Amino acid sequence: MRKVFFSALILVFFNLNAFAEPSGIQNSLEWSQLPDLPDPLGVAGPFAGVHNDALIIAGGANFPLPVWETSKVWHDKIYVLLKPENSTTDSYQWVKGFRLDKPLAYGMSVSTEHGVVCIGGNDGKETFSDVFLLTWDPEKKTISQKPFPSLPEPCAYGAAAQIADTIYLAGGCSGLGLETATTNFWSMDLSEIDDPNSFEWEPVLTWPGPSRAFNLTVAQHNGKADCIYVFSGRRRQTDTNGQSQVQFLTDIYEFNPANYQPKKYDPATRQYAGKKNPWRKRADLPRSVMAGAAIKVGQSHIFVLGGADGQLFDKADELKDNHPGFPRNALAYHTITDTWINAGDIPANHVTTTALRWGTDSVRDPIIVPTGEIRPRVRSPKIWRVIPVKGKDRFGWIDFSTIGIYLTLLILVGVFFSFRNKNSDDFFRGGRRVPWIVAGLSIFATMLSSITFIAIPAKTYATDWLYFLVNMAAIAVTPLVILLFLPFFRKIDAASAYEYLEKRFSRPVRLFASASFILFQIGRMAIVLYLPALALAAITPFTELQCILLMGVLSIVYCTMGGLEAVVWTDAIQTFVLLGGALLSLVLIIFSVQGGFS
Repeated sequence: MRKVFFSALILVFFNLNAFAEPSGIQNSLEWSQLPDLPDPLGVAGPFAGVHNDALIIAGGANFPLPVWETSKVWHDKIYVLLKPENSTTDSYQWVKGFRLDKPLAYGMSVSTEHGVVCIGGNDGKETFSDVFLLTWDPEKKTISQKPFPSLPEPCAYGAAAQIADTIYLAGGCSGLGLETATTNFWSMDLSEIDDPNSFEWEPVLTWPGPSRAFNLTVAQHNGKADCIYVFSGRRRQTDTNGQSQVQFLTDIYEFNPANYQPKKYDPATRQYAGKKNPWRKRADLPRSVMAGAAIKVGQSHIFVLGGADGQLFDKADELKDNHPGFPRNALAYHTITDTWINAGDIPANHVTTTALRWGTDSVRDPIIVPTGEIRPRVRSPKIWRVIPVKGKDRFGWIDFSTIGIYLTLLILVGVFFSFRNKNSDDFFRGGRRVPWIVAGLSIFATMLSSITFIAIPAKTYATDWLYFLVNMAAIAVTPLVILLFLPFFRKIDAASAYEYLEKRFSRPVRLFASASFILFQIGRMAIVLYLPALALAAITPFTELQCILLMGVLSIVYCTMGGLEAVVWTDAIQTFVLLGGALLSLVLIIFSVQGGFS
């Protein structure tokens, strides 16, 4: 069954479109609208999250019309958006009539299994350290508010994210002004929710960069572990002449909890005694995205769906309604390669809001960007639904023809050798007619699988070359196998190693060894089949299940029909496919990376 992978390789290695220019992630977001927020002006800085499959929008602030002649107003209203119960007849429904304990905006919020955790915020007069949980009861259609442990100090205009049961909060202002921007980094473990003595916010080693507010904070995997990424934001700094200026930040820092030892951090001095610092600086953004909405997508991407870059920001009062708004293009960051790219145009740029998922955490589940500020003093009531879409398929008739011819060839090999199988010795040992070079190529192909060609390169790309040593061990033991094992098994004239175990020991030993091998291969086969199925499903119209069935059935057919001779001769063919594919991939890599071979 391990040979089914080669049918997947042929799709890639002989794809005549392989030299086409890569399309990247341009225009990979599909935007649509949900019903507008009941407040026609919209709000900025609301608490936003999902609980029990309901979208909750609470609090926020806006400017009554005319926005350039009024003062900002803070709100305490809670709105809940429900999905249609019947997708064919019903529509989305807003449920109103709920209120927070007080008007509140510009806090942080995280959707958890317990509810929406709402953190800090201000009311225009005071910044708060309060933390509370909003929960939605779908049966009673009511909102409940439960107090949580307060922050160590007041905080607003920060950002929070969650890894497993732990919420991390980064940055923000301790007061109303930007000059109070902090380097605070706190965590709270939700697994201790039932222990009042342990359930509290803990200070964590802060990033090695400047203070900030209106920053973005996202959790994503970096190839080794789930990490927290803190980036962009703005702060007020005083230059050497004593002049106060607003700085729009473009830096990004990665925090790896696996490298952090809490007992070695002194919050009072902010000194860390651990040998391995959990923070590391990553590549700067192309521009500032302060107050933007960001979210993880897939296994290693972070998408930034908005944010202010600081251009014309100080001239907003002069431009008023002619202000062009914030940049309307998305950015994407890849955590493994540490690179930023343009992710396409967006219809609107909502800042001071929270991007969240309304569904499970997978690539195709909708991202929600609710309400927010679209230019200084102007809010929008629009609720955007964003769906990452798969790039355009380039699997055409040439590709289908190639794979069809290849699979037909494998079946014909099985048919051809089926006529040469006269007895069990022909079927199981090929009548001892297999040339030594073909047997050697077959052994080489047998040692490889989709794990070798897909999983190990991906793991090496994300981490290091440790698995390279494992593969090289096969070459190191080859002389030993040739000199000792092969002559021995030819001498004893056994059809398999299991037959020798019975002769040397007993039948139970043979049965135990063969049963162990079968169980191991069943588990391994699941991975070996699933990996190429993932690759095929990404570039063909077929699903993973259809790919598994196609590869599995064809492999069973030609192996069963042709016996050992069909297996070793197809293995020999597949050896050239493997080596040719690896060499072609190397050539494509050299011509695709910046700088070429050097």
